[in-house]
Amino acid sequence: MPTDPSPLLPAAPSDAPQPLSAPALDAALAPDALAATIAALAEGRLDTAALALGVRERLVADAAGLQAFAAWPEPAALAAEARAAAARGPLHGLPVAVKDIIDVAGLPTGCGSPLRAGHRPAADAAVVAALRQAGGVVVGKSATTEMAFLEPSPTGNPRAPGRTPGGSSSGSAAAVAAGLVPFALGTQTGGSVVRPAAYCGVVGMKPSLGLLPTAGTACFSWSLDTVGVFAARVDGARRLLEALTGRRWARTDPSRPWRIAVVDGRPWDEASAAMQDALGKAAARLAAAGHAVTPTRLGAWAPALFEVHAAIQGREASACLGPLRAARGDAMSATLRGYLDEAAGIDAAAYAAAWQRLAAERPAALAAFDGVDALLMPSAPDAAPPLSARSTGPSTLNRVWTLLGTPCVNVPGLATAEGAPLGLQVVTPPGADALALAVAEDLEALLAAG
Repeated sequence: MPTDPSPLLPAAPSDAPQPLSAPALDAALAPDALAATIAALAEGRLDTAALALGVRERLVADAAGLQAFAAWPEPAALAAEARAAAARGPLHGLPVAVKDIIDVAGLPTGCGSPLRAGHRPAADAAVVAALRQAGGVVVGKSATTEMAFLEPSPTGNPRAPGRTPGGSSSGSAAAVAAGLVPFALGTQTGGSVVRPAAYCGVVGMKPSLGLLPTAGTACFSWSLDTVGVFAARVDGARRLLEALTGRRWARTDPSRPWRIAVVDGRPWDEASAAMQDALGKAAARLAAAGHAVTPTRLGAWAPALFEVHAAIQGREASACLGPLRAARGDAMSATLRGYLDEAAGIDAAAYAAAWQRLAAERPAALAAFDGVDALLMPSAPDAAPPLSARSTGPSTLNRVWTLLGTPCVNVPGLATAEGAPLGLQVVTPPGADALALAVAEDLEALLAAG
């Protein structure tokens, strides 16, 4: 169960702010109200502490339902932090959830595992420090799968009940989808931002490798781990990235049509019929809007780099978690134990060969962007699997892009006949994060227009 991790802090004073009322909280957290909410916080028309406490109240109420959170601050500490954040921009006290593998001072970092019970970091992770400096208020640690691997968390999917929210950033995606928070931080080593965003019907962006710092984040693979962001709309993802990096990501030429290459097939398993239909609808709407849309197919480099990703991730995960497996494997799931046991067989020679293969294949992979602004393809092969499958879903469509360090933005807006979200990802070359956001925002608008 989630914990209130600061019971020894003094009680709130008698003049402590009251949580925002439910109607006012709904209005403040509505996706279309994001800019107005930030402005109201900055101008003092909306009390930051009341907003944070209102969100916390909902997280507590959610504990036995959606189970999107693992821990949250004590009320007095949260109110004090929210008051201090009001003077800091550009977020001015906006509530944010942080995946429970990322350190937040004063809150436990549980990593979804009993092996981390009681672990309390003394300092914030680098990305959390940047978040606080930008005026973000950490209202809770969002649930994750065990050690950010494949064993499902207890979190539900608010947009597709009875289906997985994905992994490993399950709580972050579900919390944004449920409207509990406007923003959340997650991480991706294989497909752990883009895939849960797709399954939960929200925007999830894996930025260029290294854009956001990973210091203070539990390591699974130091070469692949990437901090990403979740929001209800693409504009929200842009705002959060701007806040965290101090950069501006706005599109500079809104009149220019995009050149979009639609990935209509892959060298591995095909997308479902529903997903192929969704991709076709998106391509048709882009073309009707005047954008240049052409089909493409990924080359032989794609399955090759899929194997490279597996080797690099396996070798590094074994180095990170192997000692813990040896000491406390009894407290790990069979899924994680089995993976680490298999990964232990990837020796130094195989690891070196994987890096050599990456160097050899990278030019061909990046040539996929020649003559186009972005690739468009499914974020996952299908809608989220049912909970009965005990799976967080395949990351087959994500791993190569994580390895290459390219920006990827999941764009929601389409669904199966039963209403389960289907996500499409916009992929651009490494470093072209602003371009990925701009294309994604236009696609989002076209899908919303129906």
